[in-house]
Amino acid sequence: MSRHDDLQRVLNSGIVAIIRASSNEQLVSVARALLDGGIDIIEVTFTTPGVVEVISAVRKELGNKVLLGAGTVLDPETARTALLAGAEFLVSPCVNLDVIKLAHRYDKLVMPGAYTPTEIVTAWEAGADVVKLFPADIGGAPYLKALKGPLPQVRMMPTGGVNQQTLRDFVKAGACAVGLGSQLVEKDALERGDFARIRQLASEYVQLMKQARG
Repeated sequence: MSRHDDLQRVLNSGIVAIIRASSNEQLVSVARALLDGGIDIIEVTFTTPGVVEVISAVRKELGNKVLLGAGTVLDPETARTALLAGAEFLVSPCVNLDVIKLAHRYDKLVMPGAYTPTEIVTAWEAGADVVKLFPADIGGAPYLKALKGPLPQVRMMPTGGVNQQTLRDFVKAGACAVGLGSQLVEKDALERGDFARIRQLASEYVQLMKQARG
């Protein structure tokens, strides 16, 4: 699929699930639980040991049922490694112009992280498909709303601070999507291998997103 198609898939879903873990052993099962709960946009961070193998394994297991991305991509070398492993989009906590350029070269979706207006505009002008507002727990939904005033054209995805209590506020403030990490894939559930809990939370967040948008 093209970058444009992948972007539309993210916008339609509105939820990017972020998987972080100290082990890769259960992450394929986590991805399947998220999919069963209705979330098909999944980001595996490069802070996960054996992340390249994880991305490859999830791609082999679930194929195009999920849109699989790589997170915590700090440089173009990491970006290319992720794409070769099967990642379809790239997410970063910061703005690296070379990462954006590489994503464009291969027609891949790219979502760099930014916080200040200057960083956000820099990322957008460089060709970011979505700007990841990070850390969004600092300032919260009111900060996003303030940013959208002078920057209504910029698609922003708050990450950090989004939970079942704040999701609606972020959507109403102008979020095109939200990034969900430990509020969705709970550390305790991951350690217990409680995939039913992860599936349940995924389903709850999907319903919350529908309500917030409705």
